[in-house]
Amino acid sequence: MSIMKHAALWSLLALCSLVVLGCGKGGQEADEAKPISEVKAEAEKMDTNQLRAMAMTYKEAIVAKKNEIEKVTAKLKEIPLTEMIGEEAKALKADIAKLNESITALKARFDVYYEKLKESGGDLSGLQI
Repeated sequence: MSIMKHAALWSLLALCSLVVLGCGKGGQEADEAKPISEVKAEAEKMDTNQLRAMAMTYKEAIVAKKNEIEKVTAKLKEIPLTEMIGEEAKALKADIAKLNESITALKARFDVYYEKLKESGGDLSGLQI
């Protein structure tokens, strides 16, 4: 492939990643590294619309990570059983482990917003994961 085709492919991949992860949603971003205490403090100050928006942002990030796991798992399944101890298989397994850790962190933060929204009597429709 030519350099231009590679550049176009990578640009398209980057753009798709931004769309999938929900960048550009008015500053709302799913941050798996944000301390839970900070997330709880922010949630206490939010109205139901803000809580729902943040819960949806985290839900979308979780769904995107789950989709990534499915893709990596499909690649892993393509590797012959005799090569499962090879470097490629190890790398794919490590990717899956990182994605699972990320999902766990995102889910913990999602739960804060979801539970606060539930407490506040907000609309929970479409937020089930």
